[in-house]
Amino acid sequence: MKAAVGDRLHVHSKHIDEADQTGVIKEVRGPDGAPPYVVRFKDGHESLVYPGGDCEIEKPQEQA
Repeated sequence: MKAAVGDRLHVHSKHIDEADQTGVIKEVRGPDGAPPYVVRFKDGHESLVYPGGDCEIEKPQEQA
């Protein structure tokens, strides 16, 4: 998985009654776009994220 600052991290819900989470990548700490990422989520909190198989990176042009 590779990302850049400004990309969106989409975390798919594991349960039907839970919403997916999305956040903007604010910092890439791994080499060459690799995790971990500092992500700011919609509710305003920031977290260091090591994305798993339930995550995908969305580039800005894919969001339009």
